[in-house]
Amino acid sequence: MATIGTPVYLKVGARSQIAKNNYTDLVDFVLQGVSGDPGFQVFFLAFFSIFYTMVVTGNTLIFMAISLNPSLHTLMYFFLANLALMDIACTSTVLPKLLKGLVGKGSHISYKGCLTQIFFISWFLGAELMLLTAMAYDRYVAICRPLHYSMLMSRPVCVLLAGTVWAISAINSSVNTGLLVRLHFCGHNQIRHFFCELPALLLLPCSPTTLNNIMTVLADVFIGVVNFLFTMISYSFIIASILRIHSAEGKRRASSTCSAHLMVVTFYYSAIIYTYVQPGSGSSMENGKVVSLLYTTVGPILNPLIYSLRNKDVKVALGKVFPCVC
Repeated sequence: MATIGTPVYLKVGARSQIAKNNYTDLVDFVLQGVSGDPGFQVFFLAFFSIFYTMVVTGNTLIFMAISLNPSLHTLMYFFLANLALMDIACTSTVLPKLLKGLVGKGSHISYKGCLTQIFFISWFLGAELMLLTAMAYDRYVAICRPLHYSMLMSRPVCVLLAGTVWAISAINSSVNTGLLVRLHFCGHNQIRHFFCELPALLLLPCSPTTLNNIMTVLADVFIGVVNFLFTMISYSFIIASILRIHSAEGKRRASSTCSAHLMVVTFYYSAIIYTYVQPGSGSSMENGKVVSLLYTTVGPILNPLIYSLRNKDVKVALGKVFPCVC
């Protein structure tokens, strides 16, 4: 068995082809982790264990409360239930492996495991960004076109929107992960991150990554920038509509409906766009660790609090389903 931190090699394909290319491909990679200081291991282990428990518990409670309470079977809560699932899946893709490394079970990850982690993290993050856009459109219709809400945001339309979000993000993730298969990793196997993330992995190949970089930027522009613009356009109409409301109470209620969503949108888009558009330098990758913690750990904790636990209807539903919670 190879020692952690030592490159491990695997011959791929016919021997003649290997001789021709004069390289072998890596079997596994070594994740650098959150910090190289062993003195912080116990702290980070406790920190991430608590955070992972909070993410899974909070979002599971929200999902079950929405699913089991008929009064919450509305379109807004349908999107929130999808968001809760995405948060659980996103965090579960990253933190269990990180915790395993922190308890000394090994910081290495197999080649296939690394690609699998990249596929799922890209899928769930992309789906979450597009879902936030769908939620912004839902708020736009509810505030700016309330008389047409039942027609424009019918249940079939919402199911179609949610399904499209999951499908498009899965296709995007499949393309970017598939393009990684064509690359050859034949030298340095240290990933300067605490999980396999596309920008960090693209620093390692010994074959050209031009096509991968182009597709990554295109995906980021489509899923990140374009969706962000659609969200901002929706909110420009929402704000204009709120300003036309004469009642102070009406303005307050309309603003409270959208302020939480706008805050989460800004948080997620700024973090993820920074990560995937940043130049691949050492300092930027160190900063990227902090940013990645925001959208893989902090965001999934805040979402239940921002969207649901402050909501009176959700509190009542939680009290009915789980009497000991509320």
